Amino acid sequence: MTASAHALELLKVAAAAADSKAGEDLVAIDVSTPLPLADIFLIVTGRSERNVVAIAGEIEDKLIEAGYKPLRREGRAEGRWILVDFGDLVVHVFHEEERVYYSLERLWKDCPVIPIDEAASSDESVDTSADGAANTTVDAADVESTVEIDAAD
Repeated sequence: MTASAHALELLKVAAAAADSKAGEDLVAIDVSTPLPLADIFLIVTGRSERNVVAIAGEIEDKLIEAGYKPLRREGRAEGRWILVDFGDLVVHVFHEEERVYYSLERLWKDCPVIPIDEAASSDESVDTSADGAANTTVDAADVESTVEIDAAD
């Protein structure tokens, strides 16, 4: 099982938002096989508590503007590890120290990594239906090609 087209669209918006607020070391992990509740974890690093809060806020704002609502958020008050859950996409914005300490990439090393630049430039077409919801269509071959296994660990 691979990440859904919907999750890839969420990832594209979230990655662009994180990049616009100087988010660093973006890693997207396809967790759709071991987890029934989410398809992708997006992990981002911020340099300070303010930067972590700004990155998480921008991601949330841009996804809301795109028509997606967060299911829950945690950690905003501390600004060290903020989690924003959009269902198919769960965003983890870490301060540098927490990212190293919790090392989510190591915990999920058996899951495929989705290259952010390829996900953002994949051959997608988005059309909006009468009810205002975005319908994303992705060629199955394109989705398969955006997933690679991180064999470095």
